[in-house]
Amino acid sequence: MTTKLTSMQTPTQLGFVSIQVSDLAVSRQFYTDVLGFQPADQSPPDACIFATQAGALFAIRKPLVDLQLTPHLGWGVSLWFAIPQLDAFLQRIEGKATLVRGQQPTPFGNTAIIADPDGYWLTLQESKAP
Repeated sequence: MTTKLTSMQTPTQLGFVSIQVSDLAVSRQFYTDVLGFQPADQSPPDACIFATQAGALFAIRKPLVDLQLTPHLGWGVSLWFAIPQLDAFLQRIEGKATLVRGQQPTPFGNTAIIADPDGYWLTLQESKAP
């Protein structure tokens, strides 16, 4: 049975996204130094939660499964991060991240794709500055 949403209802909201990483310290450094995330004041010992201003919380964590059993992490999952001034950002991270696909226009604005230390593809979407 399907339920129709009325104008007063809203769909379920995404509240938390976490990816499993092979080396928590290396990934924490990448997400803070390269992408500019700030670790939250408190995180569990097996994870690093990052502070966000809006939207879902984002975290990295030690693996719950054997990450070596998959040839490529993240296939079928797309993580998008809003980046003001995408050109300048890509220049700043040159040599610090693997560029998978350079900047190109899409129906959602200019995007580029980089890979994190575990090979997760991260889409960088140019956004308006706050």
